[in-house]
Amino acid sequence: MLRGGLSETKPATPEIQKIVDEVKPQFEEKTKEKYDSLKVIEYRRQTVAGNMYYVKVHLGGDQYAHLKIYEPLPQTNKPIELSDYQTCKTKEDDITYF
Repeated sequence: MLRGGLSETKPATPEIQKIVDEVKPQFEEKTKEKYDSLKVIEYRRQTVAGNMYYVKVHLGGDQYAHLKIYEPLPQTNKPIELSDYQTCKTKEDDITYF
């Protein structure tokens, strides 16, 4: 992985699911929708003064979304933040920069 570039696509982990669970209320507020769960399918990571995660989540049925989540460095004492998102995704869509 190049410095600042996206990592290879990796399968879901409990740690990434926990991060997504933390930003679920932010996602629901921005989309004005309620979801039973946001199930992580896969993700990519970018190191940028913390970590930027690009995460594919299953919303239910045939609905998927890509979330862009910023995790600041621990010493900043700042919360994890949903930076951006893309809806209307499919299970086959690759995770890319957005």
